[in-house]
Amino acid sequence: MHAPHHLALIALLLAAGSAQAQSVTIYGIADLAVEHLTRVNAAGDSIQRMPNLSGSVPSRLGLRGSEDLGGGLRAIFQLESGIGMDTGGLGNGGRFWGRMAFVGLSGPWGTLSVGRMANMTFAAAGIETLGGNLYSNASLDPYIPNARSDNSIGYQGQLGAFSLGATYSLGRDTVNGLGPAATNCAGESADSKACRQWTVMVRYDSKPYGLALVHDRMHGGPGATMGLGSSAYTDTRKTINGYLMLGQTKLTAGALLRERRTATTFESTLLFAGASHPLSPQLTLDAQLSRLDVKSSADDAQLLAARLVYALSKRSAVYAMAGQMRNRGRSALSLSAGATVGMGMTQSGLAMGMRQVF
Repeated sequence: MHAPHHLALIALLLAAGSAQAQSVTIYGIADLAVEHLTRVNAAGDSIQRMPNLSGSVPSRLGLRGSEDLGGGLRAIFQLESGIGMDTGGLGNGGRFWGRMAFVGLSGPWGTLSVGRMANMTFAAAGIETLGGNLYSNASLDPYIPNARSDNSIGYQGQLGAFSLGATYSLGRDTVNGLGPAATNCAGESADSKACRQWTVMVRYDSKPYGLALVHDRMHGGPGATMGLGSSAYTDTRKTINGYLMLGQTKLTAGALLRERRTATTFESTLLFAGASHPLSPQLTLDAQLSRLDVKSSADDAQLLAARLVYALSKRSAVYAMAGQMRNRGRSALSLSAGATVGMGMTQSGLAMGMRQVF
């Protein structure tokens, strides 16, 4: 066992042993599916696999703790690791605590935290019917499940039914790798714009309906991937997501407007509409239609997905899902998180899996 993993495991065991005295909770989700996916290359071949990034939701292991300081003030912390259940590997660019690692203070005025945390784009994405699912808006914009920021100062507060939130990062991503989970933009340099990021959210929640508005802007930096190799380059997303309850049926809809300014300008609009309905106390049907429209381009894509979830208990469930991604032009977006598809091809997928929450 490598030393960093060894030390982390010791810390985890110590935390478990003192959980009651220090108000520490160990929690997590274990979720894994088996999938059949068509047209994964230009030859039109199919594969069978166990997806690494998600099932019905991404797998994780976390520690959450707090201490009462008196006067309504609490000291808090949270550590959360993403897990690839197919191999036991680490997610989020190989970070041990890649989903969250922060400490903060919480009181009647809200919560102030510092560290690595999910930002406001991630918070608003929870309204999506299939948020976190293997077939979801994450397949059309992989930034959505990776909307987390290193070196951040964050605030969240509540004013009645309204939630307010903001994050500001001094260096949004210190890990170098492939894809949006590790983009090599450490920042914290003399360049006051390099790798900075800020996100803000206003959200309203009531029993019959809710709405969230988010503005998210990230700057590039020297060596940053995803086309953002200069601090003068920016990638901005504006999100509006909402839900409406009609009896037991929950309807969701939203839009994500993106503008990436580098040596050229890229603009796109992601629209979605979904529904979730309980067919019985144990069985729930979820479905969603999403479309990505790239401005001044024929390289668009459309995703249709449905999922059946059967609850075995309050913590355990089995599920089945089906989906289709229609690529147009030179678009090559896979239906399934972390997979591939032939350029311009329509891809279909079927998956079955199990989820256990602890």
